Amino acid sequence: MYAVRFAKGVEHDLRRIRADHRSLILEGIQEMLTREPTVETRNRKQLVNLVPPFEAIPPVWEFRIREYRVFYDVSEEEKVVYVRAVRRKPAHRSTGEIL
Repeated sequence: MYAVRFAKGVEHDLRRIRADHRSLILEGIQEMLTREPTVETRNRKQLVNLVPPFEAIPPVWEFRIREYRVFYDVSEEEKVVYVRAVRRKPAHRSTGEIL
């Protein structure tokens, strides 16, 4: 099992999201990122060639929950998932545009 830690800006990101969506996101993080956070799935992928505007340890991962994206990186040595940002991604925008 991995521990989950949130970067400072994530609290601000979550406050801007409706309460029902926020709880869905937090449940998804707890369920999907505490076990095998570096295994690609239909809703989880490693972002290649993305330079994020936040501090992160490469590689950066994206976890999709409906129209929201959770960006994170993982410290395998510490067994910690660092959630760096949560953003809403409209269908017509790219990942780079929402960061």
